[in-house]
Amino acid sequence: MSQRNERIAEEIKKVLSEEIRTTVSDKEPDLGMVTITEVEVTKENEIATAYFTSLNNNKEFVQDTLDKFNGLFRKAVATNIRLRKAPEIQFKYDNSIEYGQKIESLLSDIKKREE
Repeated sequence: MSQRNERIAEEIKKVLSEEIRTTVSDKEPDLGMVTITEVEVTKENEIATAYFTSLNNNKEFVQDTLDKFNGLFRKAVATNIRLRKAPEIQFKYDNSIEYGQKIESLLSDIKKREE
């Protein structure tokens, strides 16, 4: 990813995080705490993929809620970031934390067996 795309992705991450914290959590109190961990944008800035984690165990509910407010997020990005065209925003669950915990557990099991 180019430096420009990285800066755009970081700005989109900030805007999405702020909108979730202020607007969406007010309208959907059951959403819980959602964190945008990373945003990737395509080369032409047409699509922004936002990866999220949540303390809410119902990942599907969080995904559906974020998708429901997609228009709000796109409008916020268009308003706060100077781009020719606001990118389409896609949300995906970031399972890297769970994956890291699984690896840590496996390593711990191996260490216990060696003792």
